[in-house]
Amino acid sequence: MKSYLIAFIMVFVAWFLTDFLIHGIILKAAYAATAALWRPEAEMNHGLSTLVTAIVALAFTGIYGALVNPKSMAAGLKFGMLYGLAAGVSMGIGSYCYMPISIGLALTWFVGSFIQMLIAGAIVGTLIKTSLPEAS
Repeated sequence: MKSYLIAFIMVFVAWFLTDFLIHGIILKAAYAATAALWRPEAEMNHGLSTLVTAIVALAFTGIYGALVNPKSMAAGLKFGMLYGLAAGVSMGIGSYCYMPISIGLALTWFVGSFIQMLIAGAIVGTLIKTSLPEAS
C-alpha cells in the first residue's frame, strides 16, 4: 500500500504543478481575454478545486492498480495515454462544443490534459508494481 500512497501523492503534486503552469501561466492571457466566462478570482473555490484534483488522482492511481496488469512503465504510459485521450477530448474539445472559447484554448486544454495524464501514467508505472489486494 505504501507504493500506492506515494504514487497518489506524486500524481497529485504533478497535476497541481502542471495545472499552475498550464492555467496560471500559459493560458493566463486567454483567460483574461474571456473573463466574462469565468468567476472572478475572489469567487473561485480553490479548496474544492484541490479536493477534485485529489479525488481524480486517487481514482487514477486506484484504476491503474486494480485493472492494469502486468504493471510496468510501458503499461503506465499506455494507461496515461488512453486516460489522457479521454480526459483531453472531454475537457478541451467537449468544452469547445458548448462554450464560446477559441479553438486554441480548447486545444491547449486537450494537450495539457493529455500531457498531465501521460506524466501520471509514468509515475504509477514506475512506482506501482503489484495489484491492489482484493477485498474479502
